[in-house]
Amino acid sequence: MSAEPQRTLRSLLVSERSSFLDDKNRLSAQVQQHHLNYKVSVLLPECSSAPSHLEAALNSFSTFYLIRKLPLYELLDKHFLETAVYQGSVYGLSYRSRIDQENCVCLTPNGRLSLSLDKDSYELLGFEGKPSCLTVYVSVSLLVSVDLTDSCMAPGGRGYQRLLKGLTSRLRLQVDFLLSHPGGGALQSLLSRYDWSEHSPEVSVRSLSHLSCPALLTSDLQSCDPHSLLEWLGAVDADVSCENSSSSFLSTLVCPEPSRTASQSLSVTVCGLLLPKDVLRLVQELRCYLEQSLQVSWVALTVHGFTDSPVSWGDSEHGVVTGGENFYTLLLFQDQTYQLHLRNSQRPCGGLDPRVETVTSLMSFLMLRFKRLFSS
Repeated sequence: MSAEPQRTLRSLLVSERSSFLDDKNRLSAQVQQHHLNYKVSVLLPECSSAPSHLEAALNSFSTFYLIRKLPLYELLDKHFLETAVYQGSVYGLSYRSRIDQENCVCLTPNGRLSLSLDKDSYELLGFEGKPSCLTVYVSVSLLVSVDLTDSCMAPGGRGYQRLLKGLTSRLRLQVDFLLSHPGGGALQSLLSRYDWSEHSPEVSVRSLSHLSCPALLTSDLQSCDPHSLLEWLGAVDADVSCENSSSSFLSTLVCPEPSRTASQSLSVTVCGLLLPKDVLRLVQELRCYLEQSLQVSWVALTVHGFTDSPVSWGDSEHGVVTGGENFYTLLLFQDQTYQLHLRNSQRPCGGLDPRVETVTSLMSFLMLRFKRLFSS
């Protein structure tokens, strides 16, 4: 068992360094590939209050809609397709549907509709799909992915009629659905037929006193171990103390050494259905903040994807029980360089030795169930 697992097992954390001044940097494309975001966390060391331009960016994330009991066939409505889906920038996700227990649906701005279905629902739908990576660890799950912009899915086409018939006559699935589109005007016809409410992302701010921070953090990837750094950032965001004595068994999280103490720091979170374009605007304002600040040499921004989304990066299946959460962390520095750390939970089924994959996935599955238990 020793050789093969070591050859195929790979880290799910990818780190890279680049500069905003480099025309070939891929940051914008990478941010836009992470479609469905529910939380943005920003850490501002040596900061007592955010400047007005940064505060404005944090409070200007796009609003989104919650539609109650939306029949899925409405996503195939001709007017909705022509005015919203075909124009791009539509983001949608079933609300409070647990991917390891229920049917989940999402709609991404490239016009792809993805459904994570149990076996009975899949057979009722009667549309081609593939086994999900969830299948081994929960009841049989299958993933149906449909490109609504494909010519065969045009209203009246064979594929369109087959999917529409499945959703109207056999699988009459209704879900509470989060939906966002710039301006929102293209959604009014759909909204008028159902119970809906408009929501703004929630912004919360915490002031942190005497926070221990990494002292030698630079844009060089070797300046600090990425895993230790991300653990520390996660602890700060979750308000978990990293001041642990040698006799403490509650937490082993510590600030990477060498460290220094920041007298005042600010931790800001934004929660909701958050669009990549708003994240990019926030990144731009953080760059301006660093240029104008004399005391701050870096800031951190972390973006979390939805746990119960059928996809993670791009159109890749979200292997929620095979690799953990999907998120990325961006460290910005005064010299216009940045570090990008990406965590992708998607892993091709069967990519590992079955015994290794089973142990790894079982641990992730148990962590997910514990999270469900403590959040309920």
